[in-house]
Amino acid sequence: MRFATIRTSRGLRLHVRGTDGYVDLADATGDEALGSVSGLAAGGQSALAAARTASRESGSSFEKGQFAASVPNPPRVLCLGVNYADHAIEGGRAVPTWPESFVRGAGSVIGAYDDLVKPALSERFDYEGELAIVVGRGGRYIRADEALDTILGYSVMNDGSAREWQRAATQWTPGKNFEGTMPIGPEIVTPDEVNVFDLAITTTLNGTVMQSARTSDMIVSVTKAIEYFSSFTTLRPGDVIATGTPGGVGFARTPPVWLTPGDLIEVTVENIGTIANRVVAEEGAPTDWPWMPLGAQTTSF
Repeated sequence: MRFATIRTSRGLRLHVRGTDGYVDLADATGDEALGSVSGLAAGGQSALAAARTASRESGSSFEKGQFAASVPNPPRVLCLGVNYADHAIEGGRAVPTWPESFVRGAGSVIGAYDDLVKPALSERFDYEGELAIVVGRGGRYIRADEALDTILGYSVMNDGSAREWQRAATQWTPGKNFEGTMPIGPEIVTPDEVNVFDLAITTTLNGTVMQSARTSDMIVSVTKAIEYFSSFTTLRPGDVIATGTPGGVGFARTPPVWLTPGDLIEVTVENIGTIANRVVAEEGAPTDWPWMPLGAQTTSF
């Protein structure tokens, strides 16, 4: 099945792709709890069975601008960094033997076709095309061979990164959490629809291919990512796990390629979908803000 969160006159509403268009899941099932991703994820197998019945109905068509983030308000976004060997090498790092990880907040999440906001405080705004995992029932201490049963589905994301903020200190959190920098969508695709272990992932900038890899190139696989994160935290329904980006990012190019207003950045994961976002300048930021990493004395550049 394929799910999308749609902007409607009644607010954000979870839809399932039907025989034609998309079907409002809460309306079709009579269960208002299924009006959101978190409700669907928490509902388990009975909710998925109800959604499958609804998917046999004819639905409505929507414009791209009506597609919200596929997971519009995730409890957490747990992220793997440097999860492709070529990305480690292009950044001058050894290929990791232990996962690099960090957390994003829901405030950075935007829709699949929304404007991608270049932070006013960043001159080094970069792209990172990625496969995203959406947690279903989740749990703690989940073995890799049982992980697929805990996943609701997969989506496409761009881990937009303010590189100077990411590297001004040893922790990555600031550079990964600017408002409006993480599009995800357009759909959540359930595990039975796709072999997630070997899919093409491609990022284009203004039509030029910048990243091209396969999910089989990951250092930590999808199931191992579930196992790793569940080692130290209980995975909750609706959590998102970002699986890392392959080589070809902007900072590693000669000269570096930074996103600027007007750029169109697109990320495609085979059999899952494509997100496409126009870069725009942040509005309303102060011009005399005291925190600017490029003008500060830091130890990490």
